[in-house]
Amino acid sequence: MINRKDVPLNRQWELDSIFKSEEDFDLLYIETEKLIGEIKEFEGNLDPCSSLDCLKLSTKLNLNVSRLYVYAMLKHDQNTGESKSQALMGRVEMLITKLYGALAFIEPELSDFEESVLVNMASSKDYLDFSVLLEDIIRNKKHILSKKEEELIAEISAFSDGFRDVFSVFNNADLKFENVLDGKGNSMPLTHGTYSLYLESKDETLRKNAFFSYYKGFIGHRNTIGMNYISAVKKDCTYSKIRKFSSALEKALFNENVDKQVYQNLIESVRKNTPKMHEYVRYRKNALQTNEMHMYDMYLPISEGFELSMEYEEAYELICEALAPLGEEYVSLLKRAFNEGWIDVYETENKRSGAYSVSIYETHPYVLLNYTKTTHDIFTIAHEMGHAIHSYMSNRAQCPEKAEYKIFVAEVASTVNEVLLLKYLIEKVDSKGRDFLLNYYVNMFRTTIFRQVMFAEFEKFAHDSYEEGKPLTPDFLSEEYYRLNKEYYGDGVIHDEQIASEWLRIPHFYTPFYVYKYATGLTAAVNIAQNILKDNSFVPKYFDMLSAGCSLSPVDVLKLADVDLSSTDPFKNAMDDFEIAVEKLKKNK
Repeated sequence: MINRKDVPLNRQWELDSIFKSEEDFDLLYIETEKLIGEIKEFEGNLDPCSSLDCLKLSTKLNLNVSRLYVYAMLKHDQNTGESKSQALMGRVEMLITKLYGALAFIEPELSDFEESVLVNMASSKDYLDFSVLLEDIIRNKKHILSKKEEELIAEISAFSDGFRDVFSVFNNADLKFENVLDGKGNSMPLTHGTYSLYLESKDETLRKNAFFSYYKGFIGHRNTIGMNYISAVKKDCTYSKIRKFSSALEKALFNENVDKQVYQNLIESVRKNTPKMHEYVRYRKNALQTNEMHMYDMYLPISEGFELSMEYEEAYELICEALAPLGEEYVSLLKRAFNEGWIDVYETENKRSGAYSVSIYETHPYVLLNYTKTTHDIFTIAHEMGHAIHSYMSNRAQCPEKAEYKIFVAEVASTVNEVLLLKYLIEKVDSKGRDFLLNYYVNMFRTTIFRQVMFAEFEKFAHDSYEEGKPLTPDFLSEEYYRLNKEYYGDGVIHDEQIASEWLRIPHFYTPFYVYKYATGLTAAVNIAQNILKDNSFVPKYFDMLSAGCSLSPVDVLKLADVDLSSTDPFKNAMDDFEIAVEKLKKNK
């Protein structure tokens, strides 16, 4: 680990573009507190004239708080143990709470306007920057209840939205696992973190014991966890009914402005292609040269001995080469980020772990890395710079109110970069490296499309069953999950009975109908990468997508890059690429 004082300044964040000093931070903080007081004066008094001034002030407040928050977060994440930065974060978090409370009246009061008034406002030149907000209010109008009913739901939400928190506390604090023995008889500690490492171990005894011990922890509490999830499903379905939706799925997709056809196309297309997954699973069994392959063998690498190990500067240059098909403008932005303090590169004492990208509208994005000389970290650079340049282009092209892109498209640009890097490397490395990278690509499909769509089918089954009046029990849900697991993975693997309880450990199920977006994101990214590599003239279309922010619905944003998820074509293209990669992998072997 490098001492932070020894990290070159050009490998740390340059924060002067946010605030030149903490005195400047304090001045904006004080100004923002004053503006929060001013916006409260609009409460109860909104009309088509005063609303414009109110919304403009709301934008200013959000920009101020974003600037304050990101600065405090970056300061804190450089050294999470520093009390001064902890206090700075605490101040901003209190300010955010005040802001949310102060702005809470705006949308309910606007939704009380007659629809014709809102339509006129949305089409007015004066309200151009706020047209998306107003159109969303118009869309939601029939699902908004009376003021008293909304207040009641807000009160109920204080305790009815806690199922995710219950699972999180159980999963991260209360759940303990027994130590497991490896093939040499050594006792090994089992945690969420070590579990994934053990599943990749060559030691079959360790893999098997980790798998059985891990699921023993969940199965021992299956009734408690199961009823917690079932209660969450009931809550989802009840809220959707109260808000006049036909189903919890319709409500979730409506909130994202995504047509139900996208969801149906995804599931139907992946279902149609499960035989390709079955073929890959059978190939894995043969490649591992084993008579039996179990679910705990699904993460065991079939290609070994390949590792890209290079200094950060060399890795960044490699990424610039791999992303060259995106053109000079894109590569020049990558070089700006490299040279102008967008990236905090190395692990230092008390620095936040992992990686992320965050943006401020008025400045450039900031990227956190903890770079070590591994293949994984090289791909992480490409991934996070995809996020960063997506944000940069969106902020540059859109007004603040339309710049922040939706979660539905959030992982597309980052994954495009990963796919382009991977395909570039496949052509450059030796046969051992090709095996590793092809398997890496195939496993992206397995985990991000097939597995997530299986999850999506499961949670749809759970919600549909309750809405159809069928009683939900842990046994009922486990039977369905086991059936789905067999159908998705096929007969090349032994479906150990413990896998029927895998649903008990998936935290994303507490955010209903979220997981499918991983699959649509990779599908879109594969299609875009294919088009970029086929024809450089496609790049401007991709840049249009990166620049769209939330000015269009997320499905329409992807259409700018010729990805129409309301048709089955993108899903077919992605599945074809998966099949090609599997065939190449088999030939290499």
